[in-house]
Amino acid sequence: MTFSKLARGPAGGLGALALTLITLPAFAQDGAPEFDTGDTAWMLTSTALVLLMTVPGVALFYAGMVRKKNVLATMMQSFAITAVITVVWTVVGYSLAFTEGGSYLGGFGRFLLGGMELDSAHELAGTIPESVFMTFQMTFAIITAALIAGGMADRMKFSALLWFTALWSILVYAPIAHWVWAPSGWLFDEGVLDFAGGTVVHINSGIAALVAAMVLGPRIGYRRENLAPHNVAFTVIGASLLWVGWFGFNAGSSVNADTNAGMAMAVTQIAAAAAALAWMFAEWFAAKKPSVLGIASGAVVGLVAITPASGFVTPGAALVIGFIAGVVCYWAVAWLKPRMGYDDSLDVFGVHCIGGITGAILTGVFANPAIGGEDYVGLMYGNAGQVVTQLIGVAATLVWSGVVTLLILYGLKATVGLRVEETQEREGLDIALHGESVA
Repeated sequence: MTFSKLARGPAGGLGALALTLITLPAFAQDGAPEFDTGDTAWMLTSTALVLLMTVPGVALFYAGMVRKKNVLATMMQSFAITAVITVVWTVVGYSLAFTEGGSYLGGFGRFLLGGMELDSAHELAGTIPESVFMTFQMTFAIITAALIAGGMADRMKFSALLWFTALWSILVYAPIAHWVWAPSGWLFDEGVLDFAGGTVVHINSGIAALVAAMVLGPRIGYRRENLAPHNVAFTVIGASLLWVGWFGFNAGSSVNADTNAGMAMAVTQIAAAAAALAWMFAEWFAAKKPSVLGIASGAVVGLVAITPASGFVTPGAALVIGFIAGVVCYWAVAWLKPRMGYDDSLDVFGVHCIGGITGAILTGVFANPAIGGEDYVGLMYGNAGQVVTQLIGVAATLVWSGVVTLLILYGLKATVGLRVEETQEREGLDIALHGESVA
């Protein structure tokens, strides 16, 4: 999601209003909006690419990192989450996130997508139909929820996961999306820069995964038994699909087939490659061998870190962001996690939350007015206050997501229960929960 063409900050007042009106679709004499077929075609493609990131991207990425007895259950989670979020987003999620409302939440103007017609327009959608904008945003909500499942892998009840997904998308994702991306949102008004989801998607899902991992407790045998990935090839295929799909994620967030989309695509590729190499060399130095899982994780880290910055920075800045994020996230997974003792099964916190925080802060450092526009100025170009603003966005996301996630989990723990029985966990969730196996 982007707001790069909506004015804020120094522009203010009538300037902001004028620039906002410029972004709205042109209307013909009969009152129907004039949509651009090129922009619409690109956004249809981007929407499909972002959906590809979850099924099969995240599904394969995560399935390769669990043990063989939990492969189908892990893939089932991504598939089921895709279905649940689609329904919730249709009923109420989109309306709460992207319709007019207060500073903290939208309204019910699009409940059950009521009022959305073939030629419906949205102020953030520019020259594409609102139906395309809505579906594009749906795919963001889907992957955010799917990422959280990696922190709870191997031990959460499937029924609890379904309840958690629905409640979390309404109580956590929709409000934060509104804060950051809706023109009436309070973080939007503060000037927080998040071109494609560093706070809304990655910090949000990463802190939720950490809270879930801590509430559930460690897997049986954690730090005592071999819990190594059963099929790193699956993970590499999943990471590759994520890398390809991320062009829709970041370049699609321009909401136009324009120069902004082109630059967002370029910096996405550069940051992913830089972070992959940074993680690989850091691991090579520390562990004496560069692992396949490591370089794949590093690429994802680079994609995460460039997400908030992708509409605001130059290729040179993307190179720096990728290298920094690769090293920082390797440290978070290899050093911080063992010392804190939490069992975030698939390193969602270390990759997505730490990577998202790194990217959000560095957006405040490297935001270049020559790329994003004169109202988007970072520390390197004379606006140290943007770093402070970014930290406000990071803190607000961490607190809201962390606290509300905790409340949802304790509520479910007291009702449907969270964790499978010990015998089920030892047997494997494929057989215990779904009656199937890959063998």
